Amino acid sequence: MQIFFRLNVTGSLDSETLDVMKSPRCGVPDVEDYSNIQSTRWNKNQLSYNIGHYTRDLPRSTVDSLIDSAFSVWSRVSSLKFFRSHSPNADIMIEFVTYAHGDLYPFDGPGRTLAHAFGPGPGVGGDTHFDDAEHWTEGPNGFNLQIVAAHEIGHALGLRHSGHPDSLMYPNYRRSRPTNLLSREDIANINTLYSPLQFPIYLNPWWLPRLIQDKCAPDMSFDAVSTVGEATFFFRGQYLWIKHNTQLDIKEGPISNFMPKIETSIDAAFWVPRRNTAYLIHESMFWTVKGSTVRGKPRALSHFGFPVWVQEVDAAVHIVKTGRTLFFMHDIYWSYNEKRRMMDFGYPKYIYEDFPGLNTTETINAAFHKEGFIYFFIGAEVYQYDFTQKHTVGVEKANSWLGC
Repeated sequence: MQIFFRLNVTGSLDSETLDVMKSPRCGVPDVEDYSNIQSTRWNKNQLSYNIGHYTRDLPRSTVDSLIDSAFSVWSRVSSLKFFRSHSPNADIMIEFVTYAHGDLYPFDGPGRTLAHAFGPGPGVGGDTHFDDAEHWTEGPNGFNLQIVAAHEIGHALGLRHSGHPDSLMYPNYRRSRPTNLLSREDIANINTLYSPLQFPIYLNPWWLPRLIQDKCAPDMSFDAVSTVGEATFFFRGQYLWIKHNTQLDIKEGPISNFMPKIETSIDAAFWVPRRNTAYLIHESMFWTVKGSTVRGKPRALSHFGFPVWVQEVDAAVHIVKTGRTLFFMHDIYWSYNEKRRMMDFGYPKYIYEDFPGLNTTETINAAFHKEGFIYFFIGAEVYQYDFTQKHTVGVEKANSWLGC
């Protein structure tokens, strides 16, 4: 950090370093980008944007004008063109939100993290979020929306943070800015990224339409489903949908857009609330996700006490009331005691014996527990199962959970 901010490299928390750490700033990391691909760019020079939730600090017309001006900062010096859209599928979705808002990067209230944006790509790519706990203004008091928006749009276009204080892409907020906002470095970087001579000679997989999943396809099924805090995660292939319990919109995109360290599909997932930790399983390995961070390297599935012949599981679900996590594989399942961190005696057992009325002729693809029920995803259907009474109380399409 001291090297990045051009401070005296002391390796200690001296006053100069602490002052920088306490400064209001952008929420995008300076070293680890939100995307898993460095210096990504859009494969087009005309981009749409949509303003979803507005701030209450300013009239809507003022917000519209300031956001438009922020885009103009970049269009004036490059070949990029931006146009306003009212489509929920606009390239860049702009939202004013607070605290946890469904993308694994919660805001922290007034005064620290001001905003963040995702780099180019499908789904959540390009989306730009402002912390509405801040006081947004069009002048020098509070936080100037045009300045912060222009910075975040830089990220949405594919630019990373700069260590030069004169750059608009400097991570810390600076109230004093020149009228044109951009430094020579900013102008050079955006034109290097979007120069007509720089169109890629290869196909970046982020730009392939097949990655954008049709969640309402009639045969849609999921590889893994899990609650994670106040949201529910739906995994299919290397794609992810996040449905926040208190919000209507659904975040989506490649898994690596939300968790850059994970570049594979997820076979099973479960959430242990008392540890505030999610576990994501791929074949014989699993990742630990705490808060919004993938912790360490993947570990072997044998950590849970499985016999050596178990190299994968189909689904997993944690039951808060019993403190058990259930792992399903083909026609059998295990019960893991989270408190004692060991498998319960007598397992595995047959699924049909302990879950009567459940369709066990097919593999359980995913499962999660919510409000006293286990929801089993089997093919394109989801079964609502009363774990106490031991019977199925309802069946519906799996993608009905995504509003289809």
